[in-house]
Amino acid sequence: MADIIDYKIHGDDMQIVEIELDPGEGVRAEAGAMMYMEDDIEMQTSTGGGLFKGFKRAITGESFFITTFLYNGRKKGHAAFGAPYPGKIIPLKLEDFGGRFICQKDAFLCAANGIEIEVELTKRLGSGFFGGEGFILQRLEGNGMAFVHAGGTIIKKELSAGERLRVDTGCLVGFDPSVDYDINFVGGFKNALFGGEGLFLANLTGPGTVYLQSLPLSRLADRIFAAAKFKQVGENKGVAGGFLGDILNGD
Repeated sequence: MADIIDYKIHGDDMQIVEIELDPGEGVRAEAGAMMYMEDDIEMQTSTGGGLFKGFKRAITGESFFITTFLYNGRKKGHAAFGAPYPGKIIPLKLEDFGGRFICQKDAFLCAANGIEIEVELTKRLGSGFFGGEGFILQRLEGNGMAFVHAGGTIIKKELSAGERLRVDTGCLVGFDPSVDYDINFVGGFKNALFGGEGLFLANLTGPGTVYLQSLPLSRLADRIFAAAKFKQVGENKGVAGGFLGDILNGD
């Protein structure tokens, strides 16, 4: 049974979640996520249950170690955890999803002490090869609060039984285990080559809850890389042009 914690989410596009702890309560967080903590909170960094636990987290995109922040004071203690890039923090009450929630790699931010991070293997070969997250997703298990982070604007969809939603694979944040997940080819020669949305889409069939993000980290990284590369090329051209101008002017 996970600790029962209270929380507040602060900010808009670069959010933090502040966790309020009673004596003896704790919160588990991805290594490096902590922003601040008050007195009488003790940090305990470990694999969280042996080498195999650490290895499982590592292959889901998290760090090998996980840190538990345990409050040993008498009144209330607070610790805060920051998002790693622009976006939103999504609070998940795992009891609402039957004690399990499936999400993309690297999504986990922090959770009440007692929540486990497990490996979720995709059920179909096509999902594994062509889904934006590959074979491996994260599965959060337990009865308590967990917090995941995603990029840009977050959309929550409630799919009814049999209702289908097609999503860009990178824009999928997480979903209820009751949702059926598969990958389908976009179809059409022009769509595949010139559509700009990739060759495959995630096919989600209800019932269940689905969270989507408008700005996947991979898309943000691509734009930053392209801008940096363009700037570098421009600077090189500027240097070459200046050097040629000096020659033509007789300098």
